[in-house]
Amino acid sequence: MMDTVLIWAGTFALFCFALAFTCATIRLLLGPTPQDRVLAVDTMYINGICIVLVLGVNFATSVYFDIALVMALFGFISSSVMAKFLFKGEVIQP
Repeated sequence: MMDTVLIWAGTFALFCFALAFTCATIRLLLGPTPQDRVLAVDTMYINGICIVLVLGVNFATSVYFDIALVMALFGFISSSVMAKFLFKGEVIQP
């Protein structure tokens, strides 16, 4: 009984995260300002992390959690770089 509930909850969570990922993709493509596009990319990588974590729970393996950690690290670095680029116009200062 509990396994069935967990499977349904995981499937519902995957559907919700995929829907949110789709909405963020639409915002990325239609965003009127670069700031909207950066926020859309941030939302997409957070939803990607959540999808990977739900898959890790569904398949009961720890590999997915390591992948989610690496995704979070790269997502934070890319968000910081994009924010600096939008704020100052350059990433590496001479």
